[in-house]
Amino acid sequence: MQLSSGRDKAANLERAEALVARAASTGADLVVLPEKWNCVGGPDDYRAAAEPLPLDGNAAGGSVAAMARWARTLGVALVGGSITERREGREKLSNTSCLFDAEGALVAAYRKIHLFDVEVGGRIYRESDVEEPGAEPVAAEVEGWNVGLTVCYDVRFPELYRLLAVDGAELVTVPANFTIVTGRDHWQVLLQARAIENQLYVAAAAQIGEHAYGRSLIADPWGTVLAQAPDEETVVVAELDRARLRRIRADLPSLANRRLEATWTTSSSAGS
Repeated sequence: MQLSSGRDKAANLERAEALVARAASTGADLVVLPEKWNCVGGPDDYRAAAEPLPLDGNAAGGSVAAMARWARTLGVALVGGSITERREGREKLSNTSCLFDAEGALVAAYRKIHLFDVEVGGRIYRESDVEEPGAEPVAAEVEGWNVGLTVCYDVRFPELYRLLAVDGAELVTVPANFTIVTGRDHWQVLLQARAIENQLYVAAAAQIGEHAYGRSLIADPWGTVLAQAPDEETVVVAELDRARLRRIRADLPSLANRRLEATWTTSSSAGS
């Protein structure tokens, strides 16, 4: 699904709930929200919107509880895009993607590994001023699919997706708030590349707005775009076909043909 989130957390939750319900009404088994769907703003906004994750999986309130309730009442698995997470004893926040099963249980949480510290289009982005990077890849099984979790800027780091694929991922989700400047040239190409090289499905749910590119999409293991969002708040739907995934992996076994022993090495005697 595709959102245009702002600083008003309550308004964002209301619009997200309506779109999750709309997605569920299509018969979807898994719904994916965009990056920071509950608040897009500046550092102070992210600190104010940040929430802890419940250690027991049962949230008392806020965005985490809302996502659990939507999943449970609508009977869908839900990748909660990402929210800013406040962790006890840590000065900085985490950009965290939560995965809920269709009973509303929190089954996995991934903290964004690659932080967006760049200058593009005359604007400087420094996510590390407020957030700390995650430490490890995360995947979990929901609705019979092995789902790998990533967030936005991660898509530029193919090694993360390869690790998820080798670990069994069949679908990788990419909630994002991609900039217009980079998005118009790189967004779709990067997503298709991650799908093709790892022979898996990619579901990318994006923000759209003044600086956000949008164009949420779902790509199959051949890199074919099965669905893409227009420039508005909306949902897009596609059917995942495991038989197609297996056939592609069998006919063009690039994952199986990897040669781990053939790696680049640096030698002090090179050129001697």
